[in-house]
Amino acid sequence: MSEVRDAIENLLYRYAEAIDAGDFDAVGALFANGTIALDDGTPIATGAEAVTALYTATTRRYDDGTPRTQHVTTNARIDVAEDGTSAVCRSRFTVFQQTEQLPLQPIIAGHYTDTFAPIDGQWHFTERRMRPTLYGDLSQHLLIEDMQTP
Repeated sequence: MSEVRDAIENLLYRYAEAIDAGDFDAVGALFANGTIALDDGTPIATGAEAVTALYTATTRRYDDGTPRTQHVTTNARIDVAEDGTSAVCRSRFTVFQQTEQLPLQPIIAGHYTDTFAPIDGQWHFTERRMRPTLYGDLSQHLLIEDMQTP
């Protein structure tokens, strides 16, 4: 089971790395077989193309091609099904940002509930539910207005 946990942790960190690099195609590829959803399970985007389009439409990128963020994922609690065909991970996220207008600071924090399944021996996201709980200054990060404040 430690190999499964390692594979899932790797996916968590690949997501953070890709979004911080502004590589929304890579973010989308992580969800080729999965969905980004609200906390209640309402789907926002499913599949690589839709997830890439979601991040492209909602996340500001700067001249260096990045959103100038650092996503930190912590407290990952991974539960693998006894039959090894699925897993659920509950974790916390904190996003830090620094821009020319914004000093380094946390801009949002919350919880992820992720589900995973293996396909041809490789683990993949099947769903990511996001539940933001703490909001800071999102004005330099998001391109959408309704998430700018709690």
